Amino acid sequence: TRPGRFARRVPVDLPDRAGRLAILKVHARDKPLGTDVELASVAARTTGFSGAALANLLNEAAIVTARRDKSEITMAEVEYALDRLTVGLEKRTGMASDARKKLVAVHEAGHAILAALTPSFDAVGKVTIVPRSGGAGGFTLFVPSDERQDSGLYSRSYLEAQLQVALGGRVAEELVYGADEITTGASSDLQRVADVARRMVTQWGFAADTLSATAWESPMGTSFQSPKMASEATQQRIDAAVEAIVRGAYERCKRTLTENRALLDRLAELLVEQETIGNDELMELVGAYA
Repeated sequence: TRPGRFARRVPVDLPDRAGRLAILKVHARDKPLGTDVELASVAARTTGFSGAALANLLNEAAIVTARRDKSEITMAEVEYALDRLTVGLEKRTGMASDARKKLVAVHEAGHAILAALTPSFDAVGKVTIVPRSGGAGGFTLFVPSDERQDSGLYSRSYLEAQLQVALGGRVAEELVYGADEITTGASSDLQRVADVARRMVTQWGFAADTLSATAWESPMGTSFQSPKMASEATQQRIDAAVEAIVRGAYERCKRTLTENRALLDRLAELLVEQETIGNDELMELVGAYA
């Protein structure tokens, strides 16, 4: 393209929930949607989707419907398409072992229970133990609020809740199988915990009780290009503050799951039987046990 051909670039923000709903309605006009498809619910589940991604979602749902030789797109096809676009294809071959199914069920139940019992955290869309081609052995889907997603602002209570939920899988394994039988399944969770806890201290000033509310690292962290902004003595205090935040989150997580052990066992049992549990059934179970 020669210079000056496109002289102005106009940035376009991703649509909010109302915008996503309007876009979904446009792309649903020429598709045979079943009566159980609630586009408002789909809009709530697709935070961060562009207009093109929303169009692709309904197209994928239509393709799945045709493959299943059905005349209408139901919520089952929309859910399948959404999972395929976000976490990958189902990989049933990885579910051969009953022991593996129970382990994944315990792990995911830990995440789901912590999220369901933490008012300041995101809602649980569903929890499943079906492995995915993207590498996930199972997953718990969280539905963030539009307000939090659009603003990009996160409170200390939300971040602490995020740490607790992330630790839920590992702690659940510890309670059910014992400390010596904890697996490596929580690796990505632990990396996330370390990253968030350190940012809370070094970038967001959430350790003001032991350190001044100062940014001790750049958003890129510490590297050759971004040298340390703190002395060795302060660095030791930073490490101690990070450790204290993680330890506190771990203790609260363990206390919650210990107090709700019957709920943990029952949810894991249901996941082994059903493989996937939605929000309504999860919250009904929480109400009965918690």
